[in-house]
Amino acid sequence: MKKIKYTPDAADKLRELKKAISQEYGSDNAKKIVKTITDEIRGLCDYEEKGPEVSKMFGVVTDYRYLVVSKNYVFYRIEDKYIRIINLYHEKEDFMWQLFGIDTTPQETIDYWDE
Repeated sequence: MKKIKYTPDAADKLRELKKAISQEYGSDNAKKIVKTITDEIRGLCDYEEKGPEVSKMFGVVTDYRYLVVSKNYVFYRIEDKYIRIINLYHEKEDFMWQLFGIDTTPQETIDYWDE
C-alpha cells in the first residue's frame, strides 16, 4: 500500500486553511473540515485512482488527479511508492492559473474591466 506524502506547499495550505477557518468559525469547525479533507486524502491509499485525471477533465497535459472535498480541490499525483498531494485550492481560487499558468478569464470580463 502506498503512503501519502504532502508537498511543502500542500502542507502549508492545509495549515493556513485550518487557521483561517478557526478565526472565522471557531476551532471545532476548523478541525472538522480539515479532518474531512485529510480523511478523503487518506482514502486514496485504498483507491488511488479515485479522483479524475486533470488531463481528461481540463485538457491540460499533466499526470495530476484531483478530489473535490469541502469546497476545496485537492491535486495529487500517483508515484511508485507514494501518493503525493501537490496542493489544495479553495473553489474560488483560480487553480488553473496557479498550477498551470492558464488564464481562464473570459474576454468579456477583460473588456469590461479594461484589464
